Amino acid sequence: MKKQNLINLVKYHVEKKEDAFVSEVATIARAFEARGDETVARYLMELISTANFYVPQASYKNLAYLRKVNYSSNPLFLSDAIEQDIIGITRAISNKAGLSKFLFYGKPGTGKTESAYQIARILERDILSVDFEQLIDSRLGETAKNVARLFDEINHLQYGKVIIVFDEIDSLVLDRVNSNDLREMGRVTSVFLRELEVLNENIVLIATTNLFEKFDKAIIRRFDATISFDRYNKEKLIEIADSMLTASLRKASNSRRDIKLFHKILKNMREIPYPGDLKQIIKTAVAFSDETNEYDYLRKIYLALNPADEESQLQELSDEGYTVREIEILTRVPKSSVSRKLRED
Repeated sequence: MKKQNLINLVKYHVEKKEDAFVSEVATIARAFEARGDETVARYLMELISTANFYVPQASYKNLAYLRKVNYSSNPLFLSDAIEQDIIGITRAISNKAGLSKFLFYGKPGTGKTESAYQIARILERDILSVDFEQLIDSRLGETAKNVARLFDEINHLQYGKVIIVFDEIDSLVLDRVNSNDLREMGRVTSVFLRELEVLNENIVLIATTNLFEKFDKAIIRRFDATISFDRYNKEKLIEIADSMLTASLRKASNSRRDIKLFHKILKNMREIPYPGDLKQIIKTAVAFSDETNEYDYLRKIYLALNPADEESQLQELSDEGYTVREIEILTRVPKSSVSRKLRED
């Protein structure tokens, strides 16, 4: 520890600058760790992580590569298997089980980012998301330097108060980011791997990606756990869709629930969209439905899932098992016309 560190500690304590005080302690702890005195370093970090400090929200404004995310408290719709993994991650973080770096992978709309927010809600922590627009620089060598600066910011944060999210981390560590200079991309990835390797285990970091199959094994190995979000079966997606529809219909006084037809629409699909897309389709359909037609939202849901000309698919709907009444709802063609057209066909 240098004289300036001691001066800074006293100065920040007298001025009641808690965030600066904690940051200075973290700097001192890393200095001890660099000299091989890991016991003192760990003790200092435990002291500030368990102390009754709180970094004011305004202090986040001083961060160059991180931004605070204001997440909602809306319910999260996941498969049972994924939900159990999220509970397990939350428990591991709470119990300080030595697991702090997680990689969530899966197709868009499967709930990766929202699950990170859910973990933060349960643990009552702030979410700080990496701002890739500030991080990635077109100038040679600057992105790698920015990555090092980013992790310096992360290591100066107060442990136990935040969760760091690298949303769509593939934009940083895959070659497609900078096709003009793959050497630059290699430098960025190397710096990222090095910084992730030495990241203090008290810092909780969650990364998400849609391109897991393109990741190098060296990147995957740096994470304590990888969680697949591509684990939904058709029955579970229908169950999730039911909950979403119920929530949306509560806000629509002129719409009536027809769960039988709703299920038939979903069951006749080869692939049901994942929860993220499904939620948007249902929410929009209910919000945009004709107030004079209590089942118009079902027609809009059907058309969103099966884009086609309404008038030309009467026989197809009949072949899929829809009744004349249901076809009328989905196409707005009167039942008498539906019956006549089907007889002609």
